[in-house]
Amino acid sequence: MTAGLTTILDGGRYFEGPRWHRGRLWFVDCMARTLLSISPSGDLQEHAAVTDDTPCGLGVLPDGDIVMLTMFRKRLLRFSDRGLSLYADLSEVAAGTIDDMIVDGQGRAWVGDLGFNLPPPEGRGAVGRIILVMPDGSARVVADGLRFPNGIAVSSDHRRLVVAEMDGAGLADYDIAPDGALSLRGRLGHMSDPDGICLDADGAVWVASFTEDAFVRIGRDGVECARINVPGRRALACALGGAERRTLFCLSAETSYEELRKGKSVSRIDVVEVDTAGDGYP
Repeated sequence: MTAGLTTILDGGRYFEGPRWHRGRLWFVDCMARTLLSISPSGDLQEHAAVTDDTPCGLGVLPDGDIVMLTMFRKRLLRFSDRGLSLYADLSEVAAGTIDDMIVDGQGRAWVGDLGFNLPPPEGRGAVGRIILVMPDGSARVVADGLRFPNGIAVSSDHRRLVVAEMDGAGLADYDIAPDGALSLRGRLGHMSDPDGICLDADGAVWVASFTEDAFVRIGRDGVECARINVPGRRALACALGGAERRTLFCLSAETSYEELRKGKSVSRIDVVEVDTAGDGYP
């Protein structure tokens, strides 16, 4: 379906990392290297700029501060009233470029490590990992064997983590132990190049399918149960927000893998109301 989509922002470069926080959608423009937020009515604010790296995933700490990942220098930066500061340096832990991340309600950051440096090499295999960064700053690998880990989501009870495997054409579904250890429950769904994801109250996962030009809802049984098409646009990421968390924010871009290598992209945010409210992080 495409009916019901309303554009609230157009003309950015490459939007990623949408997170609903304090009545606004927070996100980054990776190519413009900026941290932004927007209200449902379209009031846009720029909060910070990164001069030396490419920002991507975001998370929200329990105290309300934002954590922003930078991909190639493998850092997490904290945004507060005082601006940007270093939150965690993962350069000694990450095996490759870091990509997306989420912060759960306990203040733990879950970070996707591709296991290789971008651009992706040929024959890269299942070398991706998940790095857990604790509130005290300690970091350790809690999952490996992933095929290009991308979007990450954690349930509100902190017992489930889902990660999109962009090269694996599906979702890896994990149980979370109290100490943060992950055990693979199984794999769900099948879609092309899954990117950003979010969970809803039924345990379903909304997935941005990059090359299907669509946002797809995958049930707990792995079956597709809804689809929102954005024809001619790559689906990048999604988040559920709004007053009742039933507004699905859909981030997309008019681009391609070839154009991205040349820095060509025009990004947009659309919204649509859905039946089931969001749950967990994001």
